[in-house]
Amino acid sequence: MNMQAISIAASQIPQLPAHHLDADIYMVMPATDMTAARRAAKLMVERANFDKAILLIAEDTLSEGFVSIANRCFKTTRSPYFGYVAQDAFAGRSWLQKAHHAIQAQDTGLLGFNDGKWSGRLAAFGLGRRQWLQNNYPDASLFCPQYQYHYGDTELTALAMGNQQYSYDPNAVLIEVDWEKDRKSVDPQDKKTFAQRKQHWLPTRMKHPQILEMFN
Repeated sequence: MNMQAISIAASQIPQLPAHHLDADIYMVMPATDMTAARRAAKLMVERANFDKAILLIAEDTLSEGFVSIANRCFKTTRSPYFGYVAQDAFAGRSWLQKAHHAIQAQDTGLLGFNDGKWSGRLAAFGLGRRQWLQNNYPDASLFCPQYQYHYGDTELTALAMGNQQYSYDPNAVLIEVDWEKDRKSVDPQDKKTFAQRKQHWLPTRMKHPQILEMFN
């Protein structure tokens, strides 16, 4: 059986049925526009080419933000691999099969999808190995909980690259289709938080802290 998609309100994440938690790969899609999310999810499911995988569309009914929802889903599930994606993704053929093969073959903690923008320099959409992901933060979060909307993926990518735990396969395609993206600004508080952590916390958690020069 191919990948399955489940739609729930984000507040219901802790109540996920036990049989859904046993997937090999769990991906979360925090969503504010359920029409767009379901359209993206339909193609992702059709093109995943991977069994025992769940795509959770979690509607952000309480304006929690991407980071909080992704973290709660990560802590509730127990799949060996866990990924995150947004409602504006456009899936390439066998996107999940190729990502899973690449992260296994390269034996890394995080894989960045080809999102059509960052050329592998940022896992804006990512797939990670839970064993590595759960050891980055004291509370075993996926993303640093100090962020709300932005920079969680940036910091996670930096941690992976700085510890030689990052991989990229240009054939694992999840294109970000946001027509207004280049005219949008990032959350100023999240940007400030990352700048502070880049100076103090992050360098102490990396074998190669010079990699931080890549990130702003």
